[in-house]
Amino acid sequence: MRYEELADVPCSITRPLVIFGDRWTLLILKSCFSGIRRFNAFQSALGISRSRLQDRLDRLIDNGILVKQKAAVGAHEEYRLTPKGHDIYPILLAIRDWGDTYMAPEGPPVRYGHRDCPGEAHIRLECDSCGTELTAREVIPEPGPGLLGAAGAEAAGRTR
Repeated sequence: MRYEELADVPCSITRPLVIFGDRWTLLILKSCFSGIRRFNAFQSALGISRSRLQDRLDRLIDNGILVKQKAAVGAHEEYRLTPKGHDIYPILLAIRDWGDTYMAPEGPPVRYGHRDCPGEAHIRLECDSCGTELTAREVIPEPGPGLLGAAGAEAAGRTR
């Protein structure tokens, strides 16, 4: 199955892979959160080809994750995270937590500290009703309205 075909799969884990399914996109986003905004700065920091970088930036713009705008100072343009883009930060921190646990034998290479206290930022999976911290063993995937609606629309299409 090609990436573009994944956009039609009724799954909220599968669909985002159309956007985030390669390493460069996540590295570009990581760079955005580190304050990089200019094309040449992305290219220099990541060592990515100009054409691949442009493709990934365009995809992020097309999906409302980045916006390209004139810089406040100077004649250049910059890429800025939208609110939708800022909502990706917990995904990057979840990947970081996993990497620190399983791929950093000498310890975390970067500490993501809380600006206003000595604590550190981590991702926590919790129940939205009772606040209990959860693990994968305590989560039960069940059909949601998007799946039920997709199944109903598919059934209606077969009866026509």
